[in-house]
Amino acid sequence: MKFPYSLSKQFPIPILVMKFLIIQSVSSLNLTNEYLNHKCLNQGKYKSGSEYENNLNSIFHDFSTSDYAETGFLDASLGKTTADSVTVTLQCRGDSYRSNCRTCVDTAISGFRKRCPSNKGGIIWYDQCLLYITTIKVKSPFKINYENIFSMHNPNNVREDAKLFAMRVRDFFSELTLKVKKITNNGLLNFYAAGEKKLGKNKLFAMVQCIELTRDCKGCLAWSITKLLTNNDIKQGGRVLGTNCNVRYELYPFLRS
Repeated sequence: MKFPYSLSKQFPIPILVMKFLIIQSVSSLNLTNEYLNHKCLNQGKYKSGSEYENNLNSIFHDFSTSDYAETGFLDASLGKTTADSVTVTLQCRGDSYRSNCRTCVDTAISGFRKRCPSNKGGIIWYDQCLLYITTIKVKSPFKINYENIFSMHNPNNVREDAKLFAMRVRDFFSELTLKVKKITNNGLLNFYAAGEKKLGKNKLFAMVQCIELTRDCKGCLAWSITKLLTNNDIKQGGRVLGTNCNVRYELYPFLRS
């Protein structure tokens, strides 16, 4: 059964309608890596064979030997002048490591080249990772970027009291936000928390995550949660994604246990 999602735009791109496959088997669901959205940044175009292209390709090539898939995060820069400088930031979903992370990043690189050909900057979101390419080297920790944020909602309305449902979702998000910290994965670090909670006859599944170098992770999450739940038309699921953090809730499992 197909599960349509609606996309709320936060920047000038056409409104898209996404299709998600409802699969009650968590192991099967984990095999999906849907394209979600992209934005080609207005930072100019590069020419074939240019120093910028060489630097971009060099960073992408280094991904094949980098250990980023162990942490799910990487921020790399290359270039001596403003014209040829490139910075690439990637973040895999908190439950996507090693081969799953690498597969998503490879897909994102291919997707970026296809959707933003010769663009010096762009952002592309997939279900299990984010890839952000820019000519601007941002000092870490990263300030919250409110320009490149979008939301997606399950089209199905909540059957019970919507206000009560929203309050419970918000409370669960608050619990998860308090758990967000630098947790170790084989001795390496990430900002991520996820879980499930009994909600009447249903179970609520949710996650929160920040890019590792975000200056105010909890502030970013709080803003995203508020944005997701301020609409009076509360849905059975939804998410907010950006370049600093993302949040998501559903009434079905969507993460690896």
